[in-house]
Amino acid sequence: MEAFTFYLTSGVAIASVIMVVTRVNAIHALLYLVVSSLSLAVIFYILGAPFVAALEVIVYAGAIMVLFVFVIMMLNLGPRSEEQERALLKPSMWVGPSGLAFILLVILVYVITQQPFGAQSPASLVESKEVGAALYGPYLLAVELSSMLLMAGLISAYHLGRPLKKKDQE
Repeated sequence: MEAFTFYLTSGVAIASVIMVVTRVNAIHALLYLVVSSLSLAVIFYILGAPFVAALEVIVYAGAIMVLFVFVIMMLNLGPRSEEQERALLKPSMWVGPSGLAFILLVILVYVITQQPFGAQSPASLVESKEVGAALYGPYLLAVELSSMLLMAGLISAYHLGRPLKKKDQE
């Protein structure tokens, strides 16, 4: 059953990343980026790396995404941003991210309920030296891919949110 969960979560991650790339509105792309970070956290948990999964949720899906929201808010000043805010209040804009997040929630509840009651979690006490060795050892590729994903998101937020020059508007 772990293989099914892995492939389903991977499908959610791929679909949400495609939606990040294809969305015109930066806030919508950011919501899909949060869903992709959450799905990566589920994948890390399934693969036996609960610490990296927790870091993915806390650092990337939490703190970094809030920073992106503030950057996008700062770059989208003006009368056009009021129209965009009104459009964000439509329930139809939240259907895609909410559906993908619900799928991840169902997967997470299923994985947690499959453990026998009172069974030990795969998580254990880990020293900071072990975390550093793991992040720059077997998880080096995951760390680098996450950093490249964040850089791509930051560059995209800048290009989508920058004010257009007069020659670009024509």
